[in-house]
Amino acid sequence: MSDADTEKKTAEASTTAGPDDHEPVFDTGLTPWLQVFGAWFLFFNSWGVINTWGAFQTYYEQTILSDTPSSSIAWIGSLQSFLLMLFGVVTGPLFDAGYFRALLGFGTIVLPFGLMMASISSQFWHLILAQGICVGLAAGCLFVPSVAVLPQYFQRKRGLANGIAASGSSIGGVIYPIMFNQLQQQVGFPWATRAIAFVCFGTCLISFSIMRMRFQPKQKRKLVQLSAFKEPTFCLFCLGMFLGFLGFYNFLFYVQSYAIETDIVDSHLGFYLLAMLNAGSTFGRVFPNLVADHIGPLNVLTPAVTATAILAFAWLGVHNVPGIIVLAVLYGLTSGGFVSLPPVVMITLTKDLGDLGTRLGMVFATTSIGLLIGTPIGGAILSNTHQYMGVQLFTACCLIASAAVFATLRFIRTGAHLRIRT
Repeated sequence: MSDADTEKKTAEASTTAGPDDHEPVFDTGLTPWLQVFGAWFLFFNSWGVINTWGAFQTYYEQTILSDTPSSSIAWIGSLQSFLLMLFGVVTGPLFDAGYFRALLGFGTIVLPFGLMMASISSQFWHLILAQGICVGLAAGCLFVPSVAVLPQYFQRKRGLANGIAASGSSIGGVIYPIMFNQLQQQVGFPWATRAIAFVCFGTCLISFSIMRMRFQPKQKRKLVQLSAFKEPTFCLFCLGMFLGFLGFYNFLFYVQSYAIETDIVDSHLGFYLLAMLNAGSTFGRVFPNLVADHIGPLNVLTPAVTATAILAFAWLGVHNVPGIIVLAVLYGLTSGGFVSLPPVVMITLTKDLGDLGTRLGMVFATTSIGLLIGTPIGGAILSNTHQYMGVQLFTACCLIASAAVFATLRFIRTGAHLRIRT
């Protein structure tokens, strides 16, 4: 479907949505960009907190969970990501039913509560409940509204708006690990975690105070649209997302412990690797989305995943300080498009935008399985071999397989013509 048809359907949906939308204005004005500002904080406190897990993983391995295998500890972080994505199947219909404010309110309360409970946890099952389940569910309630509300306000600048909002997760991934590292050295783990909880609560209140739905769809959305699996393009997109996220987060979870345990860096510099990665990801989320508005999101997503896979293979040969720093920054830069573009790609793959929320939920549910099992698989490989080569190869092979699937999807849609926008 052409971009003109997509924009026409969006405008028609907006025009018929309610009395305030007879003459919808997209892309300009204070209100749309306030939604971007609010969505930025939602990303900051959903994926931003999730992206901080590598710092917690390293800390737990070295201190309170030192007797627990890395693969078991990784279940806490993977459970967070799994619930964030899987919960989209539920929060999407709730959003469409008008419970946008309730979702934000739930996330605003439960996210800091989960972190507060983690601050007093001393056993593995404590952290599963507090950090895995509570934080994961709360992040899911914040993430889906941040994705779903922006298409109501943007058309031509949809990719840019989504990229700017998604950069919040990268900034969160820079600020929160540094906060955690500095404060846990000065005031200890409990208060370091509580400080993060207070920041989450305050910034979530900003989103709660300024974000509003522009309209509510008249038709209730289905939880699942099984007919979508009859479309080869949708199935390929789900497969590519699953394979990509099966391997992607292993780098974020284990690059710090790899650099420290192999004596590439000391523990002080090692804690900053995740912040460097997320700093690179900030630019990697905004620029590709800006380009996608002009050449098509799938044309940007495919090379972004390919470049990320190449860097994952390069991880095998990095054994010095400059190399690991450059690798972390470049991995964040190239992977930024991979994690921020999928919702925009789904718009181009969906003929009827009324089905967009349902299909996004289905894609997120599929992706959540890869997130759930990917890092524990990496941890199990590490525990059994006591070497990082297996984790590195697993990460790289998953990503290159994902890139191949996305390249196949693009070929099906446009053939060998490289200049077609898709």
